[in-house]
Amino acid sequence: MKPVQLTEDFLLSVRKPARYIGEEHNSIKKEWDRTDVKVCLCYPDLYEIGMSNLGLKILYHILNKHDGILCERSFTPWLDMEEAMLKNNIPLFSLENRVPLSEFDILGFSFSYELSYTNLLTMLSLSKIPFKYQDRQNGNYPLIIAGGPSVFNPGPIADFIDLFLIGDGEEAVIDIMDIYRRYRPDKKNLLDKMTKIEGVYVPSRHDGKTQIKKRTISVLKPEDFPIKPIVPYIQTVHDRITLEIMRGCPNQCHFCQAKSIYHPVRMRDRKEILALAKESYKNTGFDDLSLLSLSSSNYPGIDKLIKELTEIFLPVGVGISLPSLRIEEKIKDLPALISVVKKSSLTFAPEAGTEKMLKIINKKIDRNILFKVLRHAYANGWRRIKLYFMIGLPSEEDKDIEAIIDFADAIAMLKKEMSRHPAEVIVNISSFIPKPHTYFEREKMASAGELKAKQNLLLTLARSKRYLKLKFHDIEASILEALFSRGDRGMSQVLLNAWKLGARFDAWSESFNPRIWDEAITHCGLDKALYLSCRDDREDLPWSFIKCYES
Repeated sequence: MKPVQLTEDFLLSVRKPARYIGEEHNSIKKEWDRTDVKVCLCYPDLYEIGMSNLGLKILYHILNKHDGILCERSFTPWLDMEEAMLKNNIPLFSLENRVPLSEFDILGFSFSYELSYTNLLTMLSLSKIPFKYQDRQNGNYPLIIAGGPSVFNPGPIADFIDLFLIGDGEEAVIDIMDIYRRYRPDKKNLLDKMTKIEGVYVPSRHDGKTQIKKRTISVLKPEDFPIKPIVPYIQTVHDRITLEIMRGCPNQCHFCQAKSIYHPVRMRDRKEILALAKESYKNTGFDDLSLLSLSSSNYPGIDKLIKELTEIFLPVGVGISLPSLRIEEKIKDLPALISVVKKSSLTFAPEAGTEKMLKIINKKIDRNILFKVLRHAYANGWRRIKLYFMIGLPSEEDKDIEAIIDFADAIAMLKKEMSRHPAEVIVNISSFIPKPHTYFEREKMASAGELKAKQNLLLTLARSKRYLKLKFHDIEASILEALFSRGDRGMSQVLLNAWKLGARFDAWSESFNPRIWDEAITHCGLDKALYLSCRDDREDLPWSFIKCYES
């Protein structure tokens, strides 16, 4: 093992050099030669994004608990760093020991978003590791593993991955390590044995039909939670303690992929949450604590939990952040807590503006309860509300689009009941994507022209309402996300072509270039409309072999 050397001049030539230096508080640096299996967790995005990912923190903690396993981290370098590394012939390296990624036994990639796929290729390229798994069979290359929410349709990146872990990773990663230790010299036999692990999909060993059952843990064990998370030198996207209070969601929203991915519902005990929060604060000193779940208002006793957390942390200046809240009966208990929760913004996700559309997406909203909560919030000093809506939903009409502005306007005007000015309401608008493993998975996606017309209608309606701040997700980026989330292995060649044409960091507006993707799609002869069209009930879907639920 020969660590990569980075000079001061080199680091000062790139933006945010702290992304690449490691040595953060609570990072774990083991002796390379004293461990049997060397793993690098690779997050295909910037350091600031990856270091905010709870899944990465959990796996880093679990793997490093084992004496025989060394686990380090690596992230996609930004464009300036990639250029500097190529110019100076510096391979991509881990942060802890600065070891080239090619020297690890296993590289584990976590995909939270389809538009990070090109970053996988960047990281492999900078590591001088062949892209396709068949080109790695005869060399001494690391085993390439992929997991995360985006791999529930693994097809578009299956050509580049040795094995996928579908579902929860807490127990499965140790199973994978055990098999690796026993069969590592013989890669062919190793992959055969890996197929026996529940939740593991090996593309080179799969017939395209055999069901792969999602891996699920039955209990959120406190010993698996990272109470000593790494404290970065620079600000990350979620610069806070993140406490998962619940995994899964009891609701049945028809558009929601997370419902299937994280099923079933598992609750963390309230006393356990309090203990983990205190330990995490003691080990980090973060001044913000965020409660993570898909639907926090469904956590039993959420009001009591927040009261107890506030009693512990308010005296030391730690704010409590609530995630997006469902607008339902249970939030009526929250007004009494709003005065003590950190006043950044309250976030709700109505998703649609009319009763018709709410029934179609199977989302229940009681506006009277919501308005009661908001009146109390405004009275306690809250000034900003964030709302999330979708456009392009099945059976949507112009009047349903118009209702989005009416809904947001009503929320803003509630504040005028107690002051001269309306509230600032940030209205986030995304395009509906019929995701795999959802009730809508066979629906079509609206065209770019249709989505643009809907955006223009919203802008026209909101033009005179300066207190409404509309934010739109890029339409072309949404269409690309749909192509990958609904695509098959034919998308892998599009991905490779786009990367060769310069596609990088497609989740970032300053880097995303839709013309590159149009050229790559045309070159491959792929029918974009076919991937975005309605799917027949008798048609096998590219992801049909992934099993999320028990029969």
